[in-house]
This record gives sequence, C-alpha cells and structure tokens, in this order.
Amino acid sequence: MSPDNRSEGVILAVDQGTTGTKALLLDSKLNVLSEVGEEFPQHFPSPGWVEHDPLDIFESVRSTVLKALASAEVNADKIRAIGITNQRETTLLWEKNGGKPIHRAIVWQDRRTTEFCEELRREGLESLFRLKTGLLLDPYFSGTKIRWLLDNVSGARKQAEAGNLIFGTVDTYVTWRLTNGDSHVTDVSNASRTLLMDLESSGWDAELLDLLKVPEVLLPEIRDNDQTFGHTRGLDFLPDGIPIASLVGDQQAALFGQVCFEPGEAKCTYGTGAFLVLNTGSEIVRSKRGMLSTTAWRLGGNTCYALEGASFIAGAIVQWLRDGLGVIRRSEDVEELAQTVSSSDGVVFVPSLTGLGAPYWDPKARGVISGITRGTTAGHIARAALEGIALQIHDILRAMQQDLGKPIPELKVDGAAARNDGLVQFQADVLGIDAVRPQITSTTSLGAALQAGLSIGLFPSIAEIRKIWKEEARFRPKMKKRELNEHLERWNKGVRQARL
Repeated sequence: MSPDNRSEGVILAVDQGTTGTKALLLDSKLNVLSEVGEEFPQHFPSPGWVEHDPLDIFESVRSTVLKALASAEVNADKIRAIGITNQRETTLLWEKNGGKPIHRAIVWQDRRTTEFCEELRREGLESLFRLKTGLLLDPYFSGTKIRWLLDNVSGARKQAEAGNLIFGTVDTYVTWRLTNGDSHVTDVSNASRTLLMDLESSGWDAELLDLLKVPEVLLPEIRDNDQTFGHTRGLDFLPDGIPIASLVGDQQAALFGQVCFEPGEAKCTYGTGAFLVLNTGSEIVRSKRGMLSTTAWRLGGNTCYALEGASFIAGAIVQWLRDGLGVIRRSEDVEELAQTVSSSDGVVFVPSLTGLGAPYWDPKARGVISGITRGTTAGHIARAALEGIALQIHDILRAMQQDLGKPIPELKVDGAAARNDGLVQFQADVLGIDAVRPQITSTTSLGAALQAGLSIGLFPSIAEIRKIWKEEARFRPKMKKRELNEHLERWNKGVRQARL
C-alpha cells in the first residue's frame, strides 16, 4: 500500500501519559500506520511529591508526532483531525500572556495535599463533594492541587484573581500550545476529575470553587466530546488549521477504544497505574464501596457515566524493579524474569508505593514485600509484583460488583502490561471471568482517535466502530479454588501490613 493511499483519512492521536507520550496514526479501517512513544523526566522533590516540567510534556508531544509521521511516511498535511487523551488529574497553572508555567505540573500521583483533604473531611464536607462530583476528598484530584499552587507559589493567588493565570489539566495545556493560545478548553471527562464540576449539570460548581478557593476566571471552557476544541496554529511540526476534534481523559478514552458502549461493559487499562472502568449509561451510580462516579463522555448532548476504581501503581512497579532495584534492564524483561519460576512461592508484593487507591483510599499506605525466604530470587519478586497488579484489580472488581448488585461477565484489558500473557491469565484466574485482549492494545490512543473520527464524520456511528473492532485473545480462568483462596489470604494479609 502506497504512503498516499495509506494516509487517506488519517487521524493523529496524542496520548500524553504519566511517564511518557505516544503518537498514533490511524486510518478509517482501524489500521495502525505508526505508533511512537518516548519517556520524559519525572521529578520527586519530596517524599510523596511527583512533578513534571510542562515544557518536557509538550516537547515529548512534538517529538513523538514528528517520529510517527516519519515512520508512517505520511505528510502532516494529510492529517484530517487530532484526538488528544491524557493523564487526567495532573495540574498546571501558566501565564495567560506568554504561556510561562508558574511551577512544575503537580502529577495525579502526588500526595502533598493529604492534610488539606483530611481537614475538609473533618469539616464534614466529603458528602457534599461526593454528591456533586462523584469523587472522594483525596489528593489524587486536581482541585486541592490548584489550591496548593495558589497558596504556595509567590504571588500566584493575586495573579490568578487578576485574570493573569490560567489552569488546565494536560489536555488543556497541550491544546493551548497546539492552538498558540487560541483555545482554553477541556472536555467533560477531564473536568469531572477536578473536584470542581457538578456531574449532573456538567458545569463548574460555584459552591465547590468557593470551598477550595479557586477563582473561576482560571478555568477552561467545558465542551462535549464531539465538538471541535480548536485548530493548530503557529507550530513548526504541524500545519495550521488541523481541527483538534477530541479531548478525553485517558481512562474514558480506553473505555471508548474498547467499544464498551453499553451499560455493564467494563475494561481495565494497565498503564502507570491500573484503572477499571464500567459503563453505567445515563445513570450516575453512587458507590458505597469506594468506587468513583465519573463522566465517561458526552456525545450528541447525551452524557454517559461510569464507575471507576483505580490502583495508583501498576506498570510503575515494573519501572521501579528496573530503575530502583536494577533487577531488569528493560521493562519488557519482567515477563521473562517472572517465568524463571513456576510460582511466587508465597512471596506477596503489595505495590502501594504512593498509597492505596480504590477501594481503600489510604494515602499513607506503603509498599510491602512479604513471604521472603533464603530461596527467594529476583524471579519470585518479579512474579509477585505482576500478581500484585492483578490482585489490586480483584479488590476493585469485587467492590464494583457489590455496588451493581450483579456480576460483570467479562473484562476487556489493554495498556502496555496487557501484552504480558502471564499477567492477563493470572488476572482472569483471580477474577473468575474471561479477560479479553483487543488487537490494538493502545486503546487509550485508539479511543481518542475514534472520537476525533466521529466528530469529523470519518466514522459514521459507534455501531459502525463496533463492527470493525477486533478481539485478539481471550483468557479463560483455570486456577483451582484452593490455590485462589491461598493467594487471596496472603494478599489480604499483605494489604493489612501495608496500611499499618
């Protein structure tokens, strides 16, 4: 197929993630023309603090787009639309004129606002935030991060109140840069993760803004997912005039990319963290077991909601094995190392290096490796780390099923770690349901591309998208009940130790 033919109807998806950025070029038949990713620096200035340099973020976008175009032999003027998906709660403030960031971005994993969240809970405000936003008072979300920046960066609050600063999650910042400052916008999925948006109205909530002392003048315009968010302008790597036709948070993008269009369909994305999201349709399901109610997307004026459970550390534990312990040279080596042993031999790894997410929501929890003996090898630790990723998802799925009052029939899996057959098989085993892996495991990028294609009419409907989506592999549970119970008993003990 010639480059010109392949590039007909090309969509560019930018997936700006926590540890790296990917650019994906896709045609109207869901053929991946190229996919390029690269990591960028992480900053850890204090225990529990995680930051990114906004300039590094945008440079990684520029670099991956250029490499993807070169790899596919596609000219940039063939791009019909851009879809952007992103790490959601990561918080940036920058100058309205000139675009200079006032501080590094505070990453969603960052725990510096833990005490402030506890103060709000002591004031009895959690039920109000929960009712309006579907979220918990946890440092995970953007609102308390904005408050921290305004209170701790010299002159920031005064500048904000004067209208000289603007806020955005990463989708907003990247769009602002791509449009040369023309568009200060976000979508409903990202806005729903800020602690500032009312789920029912899909608008910023004045009462919540007042409680967190966030001036409304800082905030971007919230748009539906099938609206145009701006056009490229003044870039040295893309021509002017390409529509940015989709913004969507990474987990909602993956739900869309897994064609989980109907209530009851669920997916889990294994990225830096692991995120299980269930489509609940037009109903906002209020969790009693630590799940989050969130906006999935809004198309044609109709809002689709979801239940979500997040574990903060998944693929990041593999990076820690690589960079912190040095037991592997490359992240992809972890599967081979784990396969050097037939079992974890009683070793349990609870990867709560930045606290425990759902259903525990314990920001003070710390990682635990237990069950070590003289016979323990790096292989046992690697295998236990992968099992720990899956066991976190077991706890989330169990809580989600209790909220729903009915079982979830299967789980679609995606993300880099979903290419690991051993992990996916263990996930199916501990859940007791099929785990389904698609042909395109970069479903976060895919979801952004599909929404952009819908917005410009490249894909006529979600029904047509479902027809061309393809399953690659299905993993059926096969673990014996006794073995499963032993795993769960050791795991539950490890979780209790992590929370001491």
